[in-house]
Amino acid sequence: MPKIKTNRSAAKRFKVTGSGKIVRHHAKSAHIKTKKSPKLKRHLRSSAIIRKCDEKRIFRMLGI
Repeated sequence: MPKIKTNRSAAKRFKVTGSGKIVRHHAKSAHIKTKKSPKLKRHLRSSAIIRKCDEKRIFRMLGI
């Protein structure tokens, strides 16, 4: 069985933590920040953990 190639776009978007969880960044934080509230922008800066239902698919894309 050949090795699974890493999906390069997924590798740039997701990181795996030491405990094995997948971390992602929030969407809607790149531009047009004038209409967004300071509270929203502050929350978008932090990272989020991928939900359990998406883990299997993303692990396969990362080749793990």
